[in-house]
Amino acid sequence: MIRKFTCSLALALALPLAFTAPAQAQSYPAKPVRMIVPFPPGGGTDILARLVAQKLTEANHWTVVPDNRGGAGGTIGIAEAARAAPTGYDIVMGQKDNMVVAPWLYKNLSYNPVKDLTAVAHVAYTPVVIVTQASSKFKTLDDVVKAARAAPDTVTYGSPGNGTTIHLAGEIFNGAAQIKMRHVPYKGSNAAMMDVLAGNVDLMVSSVPSALAQIKAGKLRPLAVTSAKRSTSLPETPTVAELGYKGFDVSTWYGLFVPAKTPKDVIATLNAEVNKLLATPEMKAAIVAQGAEPQSMTPEQFESLLKTDYEKWKGIVQASGATIE
Repeated sequence: MIRKFTCSLALALALPLAFTAPAQAQSYPAKPVRMIVPFPPGGGTDILARLVAQKLTEANHWTVVPDNRGGAGGTIGIAEAARAAPTGYDIVMGQKDNMVVAPWLYKNLSYNPVKDLTAVAHVAYTPVVIVTQASSKFKTLDDVVKAARAAPDTVTYGSPGNGTTIHLAGEIFNGAAQIKMRHVPYKGSNAAMMDVLAGNVDLMVSSVPSALAQIKAGKLRPLAVTSAKRSTSLPETPTVAELGYKGFDVSTWYGLFVPAKTPKDVIATLNAEVNKLLATPEMKAAIVAQGAEPQSMTPEQFESLLKTDYEKWKGIVQASGATIE
């Protein structure tokens, strides 16, 4: 009798566990994932974020929903991601601009990227390109330098916003060439693009993905790329270093981040699926077609890149003297 009671009790205790175990072991993601895009639609970050969201959805039958939260050089969207619950259901497409440059520019930034966010998956990197309207009087980068030296602060260049790597690429070039161009910040790449196409600003400093379509359409003339080597998408465009400014090297990277304390198994799942996508010929071709260069990393490698660049750009920003209230 005692044996029967013991067996019945064991069975009774096991039954609730049997029913609850599947719910506890439910695989990630069990509901839609929001991908915060910290810039308005149409720019380089938005293009890559939507591409990753679309391919994750297609490949895995997930629901990944892009959510544009632009403003303040991308810092508004990053701050929203940093405040989100660490569950893996809020991820953000960050880049060098708002992850390692902005913290040294903004005096009252609400997040610390190395403490409040965790690197998940590196997606791509891209050079920055200096472009002008196709009918512009500036045929070469040297034409720009000569004009800026002849009349300081009259040559204008637009960027997607204060505090971006792209903005600082222009400021670093000012220093390298010993000239003074006037920076005109916009709220995202599209607004800057419209004004350079209309001739309202002389130049635009842009990520390659943001400018590539207009370059291919013959509406923009690329003068130089700012990376150490030429862009795969713009092989005929010289680097700034080739044009006499040795050692000039400014590029930007894009990747996914989650709030700090997000479970490691969620990070591992996201990293594995993104890296699987980046290994496919289709995804590689799609990223290159947008003017970027695909590159996968482990979470640890990407976290190391974040921390290294975070310290590196502290010196660059401080040397530039740039600050944003």
